[in-house]
Amino acid sequence: MHLYLIGYRGSGKSTVGRLLAQALDRPLVDTDDWIESSQEKTIREIFAERGEAGFRDLEQTAVSQVASFPDPSVVALGGGAILRPANQQTLRTTGACVWLDASAEFLYERICADSSSGDRRPNLTDRGGFAEVSEVLAARRPVYNDLAKLTINVEGKSADEVAREIVDWLNSADHHSAS
Repeated sequence: MHLYLIGYRGSGKSTVGRLLAQALDRPLVDTDDWIESSQEKTIREIFAERGEAGFRDLEQTAVSQVASFPDPSVVALGGGAILRPANQQTLRTTGACVWLDASAEFLYERICADSSSGDRRPNLTDRGGFAEVSEVLAARRPVYNDLAKLTINVEGKSADEVAREIVDWLNSADHHSAS
């Protein structure tokens, strides 16, 4: 079974994913990187050319392909990958989702501090900024919550601490009875 990291942009999915892949000796797949590599374009460019629906089509293909890998992988999903019902079904049947949760304020600060985020990632609403993070996070929160077998609030924790918490959970009896 795959380990899917879900959560809003800036929650640390890629960083925690790298640490988990090392700790668990599993391959890491970052679906945003996968899409950018396969299209030879940034997500921002894909959004500009194909719109959000076009990007979500590529994302659904990426999720489906990664889910079919025979070896268990650590998969860092784009923040909106959970929006499509087909992806939700794939995630439920091929692995366990861990939600890296945080407040809109924390995520907005993280996004602003990440110099590459603005270049690679488009705004998702016409509002942009903190209003967008707050609005989109509120809309996605129920889906993240529904999919998550484990939720970790990442605020005030290092990526190492978050990864260790996930490894401990994977090794615990709670996880085995829940999966």
